[in-house]
Amino acid sequence: MSRIMVSAPGKLMLLGEHAVVYNHPCIVTAVDQRMYVNVEVLDEPVFEFYAPDVQVVSYKKPLSEIGKGDIPKGARFVEIAVKEILHFVQNDNIGLKVTTKSEFSSQFGFGSSSASTVCTIKAVSEILGLNLTNKEIFDLSYKTVLDIQGKGSGFDIAAAVYGGTIYFVTGGKIIEPLDVKKLPLVVGYSGIKADTVTLVNQVKKSFANRQDKLTEIYNNIGVLVYKAKDALINMDWQKLGKLMNKNQDLLRELGVSIKKLDNMIKLAIQAGAYGAKLSGAGGGDCMIALHSVQGKLSVQEAIKKAGGDVINVKTNAEGVRIEK
Repeated sequence: MSRIMVSAPGKLMLLGEHAVVYNHPCIVTAVDQRMYVNVEVLDEPVFEFYAPDVQVVSYKKPLSEIGKGDIPKGARFVEIAVKEILHFVQNDNIGLKVTTKSEFSSQFGFGSSSASTVCTIKAVSEILGLNLTNKEIFDLSYKTVLDIQGKGSGFDIAAAVYGGTIYFVTGGKIIEPLDVKKLPLVVGYSGIKADTVTLVNQVKKSFANRQDKLTEIYNNIGVLVYKAKDALINMDWQKLGKLMNKNQDLLRELGVSIKKLDNMIKLAIQAGAYGAKLSGAGGGDCMIALHSVQGKLSVQEAIKKAGGDVINVKTNAEGVRIEK
């Protein structure tokens, strides 16, 4: 095999953001907007990367230099992922050409970096006959993210690898796929780009002298997530909605919600949503609302009225897979 294409889904956090960075559980679902990575074996030891979506079009370096020097932002996750997987390979004479194509805008916090990392690890491992398990792909991908960001929980990696809807504990201590048949969600985008690492650090800093309070908030979020797992499996949408609202209250206490998100959430609930909350790190980005079958349109209209964009995504999508 000298060429392979692999795809992986984006993700949407349902409950548990921020707390999941500190050994608490979360629930995440994979979404049907996918990242596609094409890997081709070259007969000279170079690394070539093409990613027009992130303005990287002709990036090339000797394989011996991989992971070194000034790496363009758009190439970072793929290059470090290749470096990680090549630790398992003895052959110094091959090279790799990687091309990525994304179905989702990197504007939204749908986890494009994690999806491209997982695709790269899966594609290179398959093309080199390494037969890695999903857990090994998760571990290598998570290590890649930590190498670049220094911190991260890995839930977005798990969504990209396993797909579906997952109960997850930091670092993959627990990765439990949930038997979820459907998930009646509307996703609204605030129009404001947010950076996860900045927001995680912001929370840490603002609670520096109130560590007990921060621990209490994270513990409370953990309890909500655990209850939400049962509500989700039993399709008890009213209970799940209430738990989402409580989770949002705690995220507001952390200081990561903003007026625009608060307004989108408030109007969605007034329009009949069972529950609504921000999804992800906060500071902008997306919110989600859980709706009844009849109430979907009115919730969508409410989000638009608040100045948000409704993003059409399907949840519970399939995990990483070989396309051809």
